[in-house]
Amino acid sequence: MLRLRLAIEDHRADAVTEALEGTGGVHRIVALSPERTGAGVVLAADVMPSVADQVMQLIREWEISDADYLLTRQDVVAPYPPHGSVSGGDEFAWIEVMGEARTHSRPLGRYLSKILIRAPFSPNQVSIVSALIGILSGWFFAGGNFISGALLLQFSAIIDCVDGDLARVLYKESRLGKWLDLVGDQFVHIAVFAGISFGLARSDPALPALALGTSAVLGTIISFAVIVLFMRRKNGRKSSGVEKLIDATTNRDFSLLVLLLAIAGKLDLFLWMAGLGVHLFWIIAICLQWQDTGRAPAISEKSA
Repeated sequence: MLRLRLAIEDHRADAVTEALEGTGGVHRIVALSPERTGAGVVLAADVMPSVADQVMQLIREWEISDADYLLTRQDVVAPYPPHGSVSGGDEFAWIEVMGEARTHSRPLGRYLSKILIRAPFSPNQVSIVSALIGILSGWFFAGGNFISGALLLQFSAIIDCVDGDLARVLYKESRLGKWLDLVGDQFVHIAVFAGISFGLARSDPALPALALGTSAVLGTIISFAVIVLFMRRKNGRKSSGVEKLIDATTNRDFSLLVLLLAIAGKLDLFLWMAGLGVHLFWIIAICLQWQDTGRAPAISEKSA
């Protein structure tokens, strides 16, 4: 079951309520501010997962800002079974439960998720397959097949966005899965950086490709060590700066850039960015950790 809270103008409340009821899966719509004063009203409702995609479409059509709605997941204790059927018919809601709701950023990954949700594959198995495909792309890069390697890497990135969806939908999120995804990303990065450097060194001996590739690989290893250190020291404390940096960089979202540069015959630009930029990542991460470490004692002293 999902729970919706929606801030809307008074004059639109009745039309919004009627549209939500028209989905057939939104129930118990109530106004948290029953007296309309002209300042707006907050509607609350229970949303069935099978119509959440329709609700999100309505919210987009109404041009409601992200700050004015919240769609969260709540566990149903009774009746048993607690979550009912996973498939939800022909439609299924793909919701990020991180304090806010958003639709999936990769349409291909979304459709693939809908297929795999009915297949006998676990999220961890999907993570492993995704990593193996990404590592395989490095072999193509090393052989000079840059476009083929870039296409494989892009396919790997699409699959990489599926495992988290499956874990959340099937309630199979685990510490092992998180580490498996993180470690898999690092192996893919190393394979891609090394593969591109070998491939470019063969096609353009004048380019310092091997040196740049070595720098990128070493930087990836150092970055992973910094990430592990951060995760071990975190111990439940919030460190939004470091976490946002990690979330933004420890993935395969660069795959589209690699594909475009491979088509344009400019992969050397990516190698320069990787060889230098990966070191910038771990330096910034260490600085952010140092700032958080210095801020924690100050907060403790104030609270005391």
